[in-house]
Order: sequence, then C-alpha cells, then structure tokens
Amino acid sequence: MLDRRHAFQVGLATLGLLLIAAPLDAFAQAKPPVKVRYTEVVRSILYAPAYVAIANGYFKDAGLDVAMMTAQGGDKTVAALLSNSADIALIGPETSIYVQNGDSPTKIPIFCGLTVTDGFMLIGREKVDKFDWQQLKGKQILALRPGSTPDLFLEAALRQNGIDPFKDVKLVNNVAIPARVGSWLAGQNQYAIFMDPDAAQLEMDGKGYVLASIGQTVGPADYTTFMATDKYIRANPDVIQSWTNAIYQAQKWTEAAQPQEIAKTIEQFFPGISPQALVAGAERYRKLKMWKTTPAIDPKAIERFQDILVQGNVLDPAKRVKFQDLVLSEFATKAR
Repeated sequence: MLDRRHAFQVGLATLGLLLIAAPLDAFAQAKPPVKVRYTEVVRSILYAPAYVAIANGYFKDAGLDVAMMTAQGGDKTVAALLSNSADIALIGPETSIYVQNGDSPTKIPIFCGLTVTDGFMLIGREKVDKFDWQQLKGKQILALRPGSTPDLFLEAALRQNGIDPFKDVKLVNNVAIPARVGSWLAGQNQYAIFMDPDAAQLEMDGKGYVLASIGQTVGPADYTTFMATDKYIRANPDVIQSWTNAIYQAQKWTEAAQPQEIAKTIEQFFPGISPQALVAGAERYRKLKMWKTTPAIDPKAIERFQDILVQGNVLDPAKRVKFQDLVLSEFATKAR
C-alpha cells in the first residue's frame, strides 16, 4: 500500500513538472518568425550564399520569415528600400554612397558583405586561344545601365588595359536586364558582360565564350552588400543581427561545399537553367574566390570601390564617404 501511495505521489510530481514545462516550451515554439521583405538586385550564382541561407533554413533557424523578390536593377532596388517596400536589400555599395551624398533624410547603411568583387564575365562570339584586351577596340560591348556597378567595373577593367571606355569602344547601355540574353542571342554587339549562370549557359550552348573575368581584372572591392534604411536598422537591430548570423552560416557552408552540392542546393532559384550550367558557374566563382567567407566589410575594399566611382566620374573626389559613415561593422563583428 505504501509503495502504491509513493508511486502515486511521484506520478503527481512528475505530471506537475510536465505541466509547468509544457507551457514554456509551447510558448517558445509559438513565437512567430519575423517577416522580412528582401529584395535582391538581380538573380545570379554570384549570390549563392544568400540562396543557401534560404534553402538550408538558416534564416528560418534565426527566426526570420524571408520573402524574396528580384528588382532587376540597382535603381529599382534602392527605390524599394527608400519607399519602404523592402526591408533589406542586396545591392552594390554605390547606392549607399549616392544616397549618403543625396538630399534624402533617409540613409541606407551597409551592414553585411557577400561578394569579394565583380562577378561579370567578358563574353565574345568567337573562341580565342589568347585574349588581348586590345581586340575590343572599335567594337560594341553589351554593358548595363550607366553609373551602375557592373558598368563602372567594366570601365575600370578597360582603363587598366589601356582602353578608353568612351573613345575606343561603344558601350551599349540601353538594353533592360531581362532582355540582355535575348539581345545577345539575336546577334547584337560583338562582346558582352554576363554573370553566371548566363555566362556558363551561353558557353554550353556554343553561343558565347568567356574571355576574361572583370572582377579578377579589377581586384577586391566588396561588390555586393546587404543594406537597410537607418530607420529600419535602429528599430530592428535584432533582425539585422539575425540576418547577418544566417548569412555567416551560409558563407561557411558555401566555403566547404563542393560545386555540385552548391548547384543542387540553389537550383530551385534558377528554373530553366541546366544543372551543368549551375555547376560550371559555381566552379568558376569558387576558383575566382568571389564569395566572401565572413560578412565583414574591408575598409580597403570600400576605398577601392570609391576609387572606381571617382574614375567613372560619378563621384566627386571631395564627396568620398568615410567608412564609418557608410558601414555599420558591429553586426558582422558579432556574427556567429
């Protein structure tokens, strides 16, 4: 009888502990994720770690419910931030610099890095054994919007190889991003710049040949970064830190993964692109070391970036922005 009473008392005690613990656990599980409206400038394998953060659940584990859209242009991406139709954007640092020097009371600081340099490839219509930049003289090059990061980096690469981008070649800047591949396939222009997977797909289809890497030519310059409005960052520092943490996890995974594994993980974001092109693009970007391994922004790279803007006559040397006014480093420093 005593044993039965003891067992009954132990059972009640255990049940009490479960009833106490259960509501706490249920509360933790019921805590809703924070919705984040995320806009990327374009779709490219260059941004693979961002897709990995979605596909592998790093954002979800960080308590973020991410809704992604593709703006198809830097101007559209920054407009989304300033109009409050996006919370976080992936875009070139030039936009943050332009806004910092502009009249808008709202600024868009950078808080997390993603890519080391430009991911565009110079494509030609004919395969050559040894490419010489001088071969471009007198030719047309399908570029992007004037003043955009890809256009400015292309101009910098041309200058570094003794070519005046305004006198020696014709940069074609009036083709919208979604129409660029179609324009090339229609036979327009002798050369073009494309990112992967477009560059890899064109090569596989025999419609173009990679001649040079723009980013490798220009060097490190923190080409693409995450930013948000200063107002959003002040109101949501935990979200910004969680985002940076998730990206850091994705960067570490991407650094360790094989190109085939990267391609398989991100293929859902590239419908209609062959798996072989995804693998080729991932292999190329890994070989060129295009992906940052931490979210930290390098001050020297930002200085190099502003050098390119000055050379491109889109930034007055007197209006160079100080690193501390452009980049909020604390989130990358605390990333885990």
